[in-house]
Amino acid sequence: MNQELMVRLFRAIDGDVSDDIVKIAHKIIDDEQQKGHAKLADKLKSILNANIAGHLNFRKELKTILPQGINIPTDKRNNVPLASTVERDHLRHEMVLPKDVETKIARIEKEFVARERLSHFGLKPRQKVLFYGAPGCGKSMSAERIAWNIGLPFLKVRFEAIISSYLGESASNLKKLFESIKNYPCVLLLDEFDFIAKSRSSVNEVGEMHRIVNILLNLLEDYEAPGILVATTNLEGAIDQALFRRFDDIIEIPKPGNEEIKRLLKKTLSAVEVSSDVNWDQLANEMIGLSAALVVKTGKDAAKTAVIKGERVVDRHHITQALNENIQHK
Repeated sequence: MNQELMVRLFRAIDGDVSDDIVKIAHKIIDDEQQKGHAKLADKLKSILNANIAGHLNFRKELKTILPQGINIPTDKRNNVPLASTVERDHLRHEMVLPKDVETKIARIEKEFVARERLSHFGLKPRQKVLFYGAPGCGKSMSAERIAWNIGLPFLKVRFEAIISSYLGESASNLKKLFESIKNYPCVLLLDEFDFIAKSRSSVNEVGEMHRIVNILLNLLEDYEAPGILVATTNLEGAIDQALFRRFDDIIEIPKPGNEEIKRLLKKTLSAVEVSSDVNWDQLANEMIGLSAALVVKTGKDAAKTAVIKGERVVDRHHITQALNENIQHK
């Protein structure tokens, strides 16, 4: 095996010191050392130790965040957690959205807060939500904002751990994860949902993926956990239609319009002085069609350019330069 391939392989190793894959990795390092490849052995050892330390820190973090008695299950082969947590302080929650979208998301939050009052009338809050739209427009951020506003812990499904090459294990992983949160109030994010929820009519999908979709249908149908489940997708048309019917609300997160672009730019540049020659309406018109993430990046790039050059004011030139660079590389 060539050195580059071996380094790439070691970077993908994740686990505890007692895991078989880690023990094998140590043997490989010893073999390389005995062959006289000291430099390579040291590099592999450094990568492996960093991965082990990262894995241990992640497990410690879970213990501090999750309440006693709640454990995130791991996959059978590599002992990797099937979901990761995001601490409250790291949740993104300040958003600029069109008024109608803001109203729909706020409705989800208000219904959850009023769930006990709703139950007195035999009503249930919206608990299964699908956000769809172009990349970079705030689908995942919307899920984080919901968790922030209603005060729930935030979990993100790790599909790289869920999906297994072994027959039947992917479906088993999904079941384990849903079972683990059935009594745990949280916001569970299935980001890029289409990764496992593609239409069963697709000729390119194998039988195992069809089985996963069927399991997912049942899990969504039976979902009665005390929290909120949020799924996101860039590809509305690729989702199995039966899955759409399992959601209580389906909301499009669109690219920002003229007003949203102006608000995003002004918010991004609020910490610096902006020249009076900046025509916000004209800038917004030039940015129509960009994602919210790209608009924010343009504002940040313009501010950084001005600061690095020692110029106290961000002017139209800084913003235009940043915009042209971002459009060129998008």
